[in-house]
Amino acid sequence: MAETPPVRRRPPGELEAGVLAALWAAEGPLSPAEVQSALGGRLARTTVTTILTRLHDKGAVSRSRAGRGFTYSPLQDSAGLTARRMRKELDKQSDRGAALARFVSQLTSEDEELLRNLLGGAGGGARGGPQPGAGDDAS
Repeated sequence: MAETPPVRRRPPGELEAGVLAALWAAEGPLSPAEVQSALGGRLARTTVTTILTRLHDKGAVSRSRAGRGFTYSPLQDSAGLTARRMRKELDKQSDRGAALARFVSQLTSEDEELLRNLLGGAGGGARGGPQPGAGDDAS
């Protein structure tokens, strides 16, 4: 009797990343069925709805009533979401200085130079994106 190959588990966050990519590529808000279609129909609509609900609970997407259901829109672009995740991790640390020092010590020389330029730029230029406090609780 032939053995069945083990089911490959998706890496954590892969489904959320795919749903967010579909929302970022859209011209406007999408329903779960439209997200499902944008993902090639390989996920059940209930799965897509669950992912969208979780992203909404995390503050990564907004939702608006559309008939009996909802449509969803991303609250930030990919860079904004990454920045929010980094800040959330930093907020978990009791010694922020040590966490930042460790982070900076692991940067490539190119990233270190970029960070220096951002921090040294036009008095606060490093905060060119959304200000802290604007939906900080998503991960």
